[in-house]
Amino acid sequence: MFVQILFYAFSAILLAAALGVIASRNPVHSALSLVLAFFTSAALWLLIEVEFLAIVLVLVYVGAVMVLFLFVVMMLDVNIERVRGGFIRHAGLGLVVASLVAAQMIGVFWARNLGVDATLGAPPLPDDYSNTRALGEVLYTQYVYPFELAAVLLLVAIVAAITLTLRQRPGLKPQDVAKQVAVRREDRVRLVTGVDAAGTGPGADRDASPRGGEGA
Repeated sequence: MFVQILFYAFSAILLAAALGVIASRNPVHSALSLVLAFFTSAALWLLIEVEFLAIVLVLVYVGAVMVLFLFVVMMLDVNIERVRGGFIRHAGLGLVVASLVAAQMIGVFWARNLGVDATLGAPPLPDDYSNTRALGEVLYTQYVYPFELAAVLLLVAIVAAITLTLRQRPGLKPQDVAKQVAVRREDRVRLVTGVDAAGTGPGADRDASPRGGEGA
């Protein structure tokens, strides 16, 4: 009974956060609503004892992807009026898609002729059951080739992104890591002694440079 109460409470929070993502007028508020939706989805996964996916959702999407989203949103000059106009223009299509999704969910929960009762919870698991171990056994045995193929595709995408970024362009100032590592303090820092108001002092002759003759 308590688990069902938590499920409906988290589901209500998730729906409210999803509505906040698409209905908020401020892009930062939309991103924060998406963070709340991710956390609530992770809580729902914990209820069905999928701990590994819940932790991955929090660490990857909330910890990395959403930080990138917030950085891009706050760095770019987002035109709020233009975004709002696009939302109103595509509201009809959004309502159609939302209606189809709602109809599918109602059909799964209320139809009894599908052969599966989705309202029943998962069977209890033994105390020594490890979701991470079970997922790893399936991933690295039955789906090892698709997993390796996905890893190769991600590697190719990373190499392509670096290659496109480091292409030679006019005015580009590439970094020389070897020179940066080999730099010494004497090459970058110069200690200058104080000079009094009259222009005299130990550092006056060292730092003074004739500038008055340029316009003569």
